[in-house]
Amino acid sequence: MTDFLESPMSRRQVLQAATAGALTIVPSLRAAVYAQGSDKPEKEEVKIGFIPLTDCASVVMASVLGIDKKYGVKIIPSKESSWAGVRDKLVNGELDFAHALYGLIYGVHLGTAGPKKDMAVLMNLNQNGQAITLSKNLADKGAVDAASLAKLMATDKRDYTFAQTFPTGTHAMWLYYWLASAGVNPMKDAKVITVPPPQMVANMRVGNMDGYCVGEPWGHRAIADGIGITAATTQDIWRDHPEKVLGTTSDFVKKYPNTARAVTAAILEAGKWIDASLQNKLKMAETISDKAYVNTSVDVINQRILGRYQNGLGKTWDDPNHMKFFNDGSANFPYLSDGMWFLTQHKRWGLLKDHPDYLKVAKEINQIDLFKQAAVASGTPVPKEVMRTSKLMDGVVWDGKDPKKYADSFKIHA
Repeated sequence: MTDFLESPMSRRQVLQAATAGALTIVPSLRAAVYAQGSDKPEKEEVKIGFIPLTDCASVVMASVLGIDKKYGVKIIPSKESSWAGVRDKLVNGELDFAHALYGLIYGVHLGTAGPKKDMAVLMNLNQNGQAITLSKNLADKGAVDAASLAKLMATDKRDYTFAQTFPTGTHAMWLYYWLASAGVNPMKDAKVITVPPPQMVANMRVGNMDGYCVGEPWGHRAIADGIGITAATTQDIWRDHPEKVLGTTSDFVKKYPNTARAVTAAILEAGKWIDASLQNKLKMAETISDKAYVNTSVDVINQRILGRYQNGLGKTWDDPNHMKFFNDGSANFPYLSDGMWFLTQHKRWGLLKDHPDYLKVAKEINQIDLFKQAAVASGTPVPKEVMRTSKLMDGVVWDGKDPKKYADSFKIHA
């Protein structure tokens, strides 16, 4: 062990293993290699912004469990009030990293989400686990899913308002895709507003919207409070979809590559810890329910992270495709095709006027090589391909091969 660490070849061996996707390095050495010598993190204390949502958990637990120290960094979680605030603080350097919406990072990179700045996605933080909530008032009139909502909107004419959390973000895209699948054009047939995640339930309670799409626990909170029903989960829209990412600026990665790798490795290990056991999931729920993090009762968090769902209308079910933070290593890889999918939807809904160079943009943002290095350090499996194939709720297959054709194929668009 000592010979390995002292050998001048150790860094090269690690990087070569990372490039090859190999995971044969002794686990106790992985972190040690990255915490010393030329691989020592350039910045040892980092501030990571997060929004009060269940899927901030791997960032929080990396800090709370001290996993970050193993990789030579100290993570300071910073609770933020809105995605717009996260964006602004990332761009101006107040935050080093953030638990962020996939589409927020892409939107900033292309200038469609406010200030334009070159950005980086280091890893996917989780899959699945968001939901579309409809008000109890709509449910009482028979609107309990996309088809029945579309029918009600066609017969009971009025202005319908739905909320998402950020214009280029994941929740906006899930909401739009779901509405359009039932023939509702979100740009023409409804009013769509932006509301920060923790404010969703309060806004629905006072009647500011008919429905919303947001991450947990704010879907289940509406059911617990008796003001809404779950009409769909986002895993119903796209099983194992990408959701939040660990985002930063391109400048940060260039200036502090060792820090970026160390933080990614620590959060990968935290995600693995969460998914490892029922006990760990419950410990996580107890931890993040605290006022310093999500600030809600633990019972609102701990059911859906175990896949135990109820829709608010008496139906209960166990969903194996619930929120995953590691999922045997498949939840975290920043597939280029995942980033490209969000760009196709940005084009579909008029957020992008022209087709971008989809693959080029994804390669600029998604830090594949750095992820592979962090994967070796944390013992995370790496897929052989940087693209993947997914089938969405309407049977349409996305594989990233012809993004322009895919983006133009939808009958309902802006």
